Amino acid sequence: MDTDYDVCIIGSGAGGGPVALYLAEAGYSVLVLEKGPWFKEDDFYKDEIACCRRSAYTPNLREEFHVLEQRDEAGGWFAQSTFDSGWSFWNGNCVGGATNFMSGFFHRLKPVDFRLRSHFGPIEGGHVADWPITYEDLEPWYRFVEHRVGVSGRVLPHAHQEPRSEPDFPFPPTVEHPISRWIDAACEQLGYTALPVPRAILPTAAMGRGGCAYTNYCGSYGCSTGAKGSARAALLDQAVRTGRCEIRPHSMARRLVSDAQGRLHQVEYLDAQGKVHRVDARIYVVACQPIETARLLLLSPGPKHPKGLANNRDQVGRNLLFSAGGAGTGRLRYDRLSREQADLLRVRGLFVNRALQDWYVYEDPETKRLRKGGTIEFLFRHANGISRAISQKWDEHGRLIWGKALKDRIHAYFTEARYLRFEVFNDWTPVDDCFVSLDPAEKDRWGLPVARIRLGYHPQDLVVGRFLAQKAVKVLETLGADEIQWGVSGSPPQNLVAGGCRFGTDPATSVLDPDCRAYEVENLYVTDGSFMPTGGSVPYTWTIYANAFRVAARIAEALGGGRQPDRKEIG
Repeated sequence: MDTDYDVCIIGSGAGGGPVALYLAEAGYSVLVLEKGPWFKEDDFYKDEIACCRRSAYTPNLREEFHVLEQRDEAGGWFAQSTFDSGWSFWNGNCVGGATNFMSGFFHRLKPVDFRLRSHFGPIEGGHVADWPITYEDLEPWYRFVEHRVGVSGRVLPHAHQEPRSEPDFPFPPTVEHPISRWIDAACEQLGYTALPVPRAILPTAAMGRGGCAYTNYCGSYGCSTGAKGSARAALLDQAVRTGRCEIRPHSMARRLVSDAQGRLHQVEYLDAQGKVHRVDARIYVVACQPIETARLLLLSPGPKHPKGLANNRDQVGRNLLFSAGGAGTGRLRYDRLSREQADLLRVRGLFVNRALQDWYVYEDPETKRLRKGGTIEFLFRHANGISRAISQKWDEHGRLIWGKALKDRIHAYFTEARYLRFEVFNDWTPVDDCFVSLDPAEKDRWGLPVARIRLGYHPQDLVVGRFLAQKAVKVLETLGADEIQWGVSGSPPQNLVAGGCRFGTDPATSVLDPDCRAYEVENLYVTDGSFMPTGGSVPYTWTIYANAFRVAARIAEALGGGRQPDRKEIG
């Protein structure tokens, strides 16, 4: 049967970009539908208002929002729209998706992450499951990403180092701030191992892209040189150059249409003017990010899928994951340092690039049983002067400050000290009360039900987060920081989302098979972070990239073959 394209991909971020590039290079015709605009490097100027005070790169919450369900004080659930709360769960609706605005912390998962249930046993009240693939299955694709996206760093052997098929990264580390050496010394004093952090950032021009400009504006900001390994700059631009990949921005997929046999045969989407278009393909790939992927499938019932596409067993949207953990900050005052040290601390634009994984697996001090731990990242406070200034308007007793007192406080904040931050990443245990559904009443600008997200969490996540945060606090104390503040919360970070369409070997509990093809729809694949049954204790992007390339190779086989990567590319 003739189709418009061999493959139609919905979404252009970490899950869609690798599939588009791989299949276009394999000789297949590819269409990418992206709801948002197509920004280029010149559009990513360092605008603090556009970044963090306006919806320049994300939808206006008045027109597109989510409904969040959270626990109330009585133990029940209350619902509130993100328009009312201002708590946006959008992370970058544009070509390349949220990868345009990531910090580019690139850690691999470790072999233990693929076998949490086998290693640590079940968790009461949780749905922890082993992955249907192993680290060894994904390792060649991690390596593939290092070379195709461009990962910089330096491998330092340590107790929890994952196996690698290459001894080091293809690019040297980005230039590091002097404080990195201070952290190294503090950790050595404490008996910790400070690890150089791999980044999806080119330190110098390569691969047809510019090198890092070291402007101090990275995470939450788009990259104006192309150094950041976003799906747009590193993958989709190359896919388009093949002549076999077409990207259509401002194309909102509203429904996947299936036939009487349950196969997909059409995508309906709306253009910028709201006009309906339809396109067909041999294979369809959904990569909208986990919340919107679940929403799209639930919005797409059909003759064989009355509850939503691939949802006959009520698994779509279940087992949603975020990243558990917490954060903290310490103040390093210039007047407590030597003049030379103070001058070094004032340096702007360079990366801290230090992490701890000493407790990726650790012995619980109380139970003496092994627990899955996580990762601690060190970084400076986010480079947004507006947000930092606004935060100074309250005193330590919660009273509002204004006038000269506020001016003096803001001046002191920016001139008297530098603030070192840490972030903790540990596993978010999948639970019954963390899922995506369709809201029964609220609709978006197109008249479609919005996603309703229940934000339940498991108390064990807080236990692990506190343990790790206290280790990070010791580093800040050893560095001489004061005003140390830290916390661990069950409120999720909205920029780290996975799950919702987990893969596995049992169709009763999994939406996708081990190749990320839907059990109930033979020509549908899901390649964003939705596939993950557990999230690991690191940011997700590298794993999503690697798995999407792995699945793309399976799709190429299903289409009849085509170009396969050279063995040197994947190990």
